[in-house]
Parts: sequence; C-alpha cells; structure tokens
Amino acid sequence: MQIPVIETERFILREFRHNTDFESYAGFYASAETRYYGGPLNREAAWRAAAAMMGHWIIRGYGPWAVEEKSSADFCGIVGLWNPEGWPAPEITWGIINSKQRLGIAAEAAVRARRYAFETLHWDNVYSCISSENTASIQLAIKLGATLDRTIESKTRGTVRIYKHSHD
Repeated sequence: MQIPVIETERFILREFRHNTDFESYAGFYASAETRYYGGPLNREAAWRAAAAMMGHWIIRGYGPWAVEEKSSADFCGIVGLWNPEGWPAPEITWGIINSKQRLGIAAEAAVRARRYAFETLHWDNVYSCISSENTASIQLAIKLGATLDRTIESKTRGTVRIYKHSHD
C-alpha cells in the first residue's frame, strides 16, 4: 500500500522511514512521557510499535503518519489515525518527540489528519482517546474543538477520556 503524503503549512505527513526516523522515535519512546501511550519502551519494543504503526496502514487502509518539518526535514513525531483491534474508537493520535514539543506541531498535523478522516475517508465520527492524566493532550483536544464524549476504564491505560472531534 502506498501511504498518502499530505501537507500542512509547515509539515509533511508521510510514511515512517526506519533509516531516518527510528532513532528519534526510539528515543521518544524511551522517555517517561510516553507512559500515556504505552511506554516507556526499549528499542526492541519501540521497533515493534513502529512496525504496528506501519502495519496499521496495510490492515486498515489508514494510520499514523511521520511528521517531517519542511524547513529542516527533521522527524518531529507521529500524528494520524489509529484504530487497532479492541480500541474504544477510531481516533486521531499524536506523539511528538521531546525536542519538538510545544511548537504547535501536533495541533497543525492533527487538524490535517482530521480533515483527511472526514473528507477522504468519509468518517462520520473521529475521536481522541486520552489518558485522564495526560493533561497536555487533553488541552490540545479541547483546543482543537473536541468535546468529552465519554470516559472508560481500560485494563492497560486506566481511566481514558474519549473526546469527539467535529467537522471543520
């Protein structure tokens, strides 16, 4: 499957590239911040997470993109669509590497991913499933106009808040 390349003003959303993206990705997943996304992970587990992300494209026909900064060609993290087996709702997910956080990357890329979900995939609904302790992601979802739809208890993630995104 050819992963579509889409752009925002500052970023290119593209396929994950092991040879240029993996070191930053593995470093991000080694950090304590990833406790909200299933981490921290060692290199082997980070590799498997990257493989699952790419395999999601094959199985579902959509998935997370690697976010590349146009001005520097730096890998910034992942943003995209996620709905593995057993997931509570099809979602927009984001994970920005530590050195690129708080620069508006997740917001800009998530808006574009949301547009892709509604306009290209013709989804009726899209959500973000966020650990109740992940205040930064909750604030971002709210900034993007998402509203709390429901709260669930996850065996692996604890209390998860599910925010519903509206059409642009």
